[in-house]
Amino acid sequence: MVPTQVEAANVPNNYHNEQLKLKVKSALAIDSKTGQLLYGKNINQPLPIASMTKLVTVYLTLAAIKQGKISWQTLVKPTPAIVKVANNKDFSNVPLHLNHAYTIKQLYQATLIESANGAAMLLGQAVSGTQTAFIKKMREQLRKWGIEDAQIYTACGLPNKSIGTAAYPGITGNAENELSAKDMAIVGQHILAAFPQVIKTTRLAQLDFSDNNVKTPMSNFNWMLKGLPQYDSHLQVDGLKTGTTDAAGACFIATAKHQGTRIITVVMGARHRDGNDPSRFIETKKLLKYVYANYHPIIFNQNGVITGLTSLRVNNGQARQINIGMKDKSSVWAPTGGQKLQVKLANSQIDAPVTAGQTVTKYMFKSGGSKLISLNQPNGLQLPAKALQSTGKVNFLIRFWRWLFGG
Repeated sequence: MVPTQVEAANVPNNYHNEQLKLKVKSALAIDSKTGQLLYGKNINQPLPIASMTKLVTVYLTLAAIKQGKISWQTLVKPTPAIVKVANNKDFSNVPLHLNHAYTIKQLYQATLIESANGAAMLLGQAVSGTQTAFIKKMREQLRKWGIEDAQIYTACGLPNKSIGTAAYPGITGNAENELSAKDMAIVGQHILAAFPQVIKTTRLAQLDFSDNNVKTPMSNFNWMLKGLPQYDSHLQVDGLKTGTTDAAGACFIATAKHQGTRIITVVMGARHRDGNDPSRFIETKKLLKYVYANYHPIIFNQNGVITGLTSLRVNNGQARQINIGMKDKSSVWAPTGGQKLQVKLANSQIDAPVTAGQTVTKYMFKSGGSKLISLNQPNGLQLPAKALQSTGKVNFLIRFWRWLFGG
């Protein structure tokens, strides 16, 4: 249930943040599918996102491939501006050279694994022709997701001044891409929902980048992957993207599998003393461990029925009631040690006719007196219920008979 429109003003800025004191400017944890909010600290505050930007670039690249506009084997050549960025040793990069051609697959891998800034810019060029056109496409995509206040100036996440003549025109050089933690989580939801195969690349700890038989070793900046220094076998982190600039500090949008579910976490503005500082991963570990200790996921299978809520009354239907079940496979995170999860229906009846598979009501969830909430349902988490059978509408005479005699 990926959000398309977010009631930003109604999503709480903080959620259970008093239970966990993280050393970051902003953080959250959600269920990747439903967006159920499990923890939040300053989640509506826009902050620099640095290279977490690259997830939007990758999304648009994968969308262009799906649409047949480019392919994995499409060859592209960098501009002088991109070459200059790609060979700047102050930035994370793989070296790109003038008149050399690179495949989309190479650039995609370099963008996600090495966080290569030149490679990300070249993906933008391949999709839209110019950096400026691609930035406009990024902004448009974010608006489609209900993110109206995004500040986006570069395809890679570097400050505007750092990409030389490719800088976005008419904007100060110090301008940086900014989103809130909530917005960043929505980006993560969309890329995982539309292109789950991205995990096959984000989970790679190392890979070589080849250019004319010259190999450049790439090492993932996500140190929580197996084989890297912050790996924890109990947390199963397999993505998604780090980000670092002076203004952003250390940032990390992570995703991990847990008991048949997938979670997304975001930390922004963690300490970054130098390239060896593990603070963002330490804070992410705290957040994941907090979630796993304080919640347990309850999985509802598609078509699954909930005891006590198995049917819906049908007004003027050939059948007086229909059986209902969960429309999609979903998970609800219930607080551990709290009161039992409570479920009720948004409505107890529906007008005929009804078609099997039709969404007919919603399940609403509470734990004790507290509503469970999500990013796009700040007033209470709801999951759609569908009809498991069809029924037609009875004719006027039968309706009249039922009204007259109650039969």
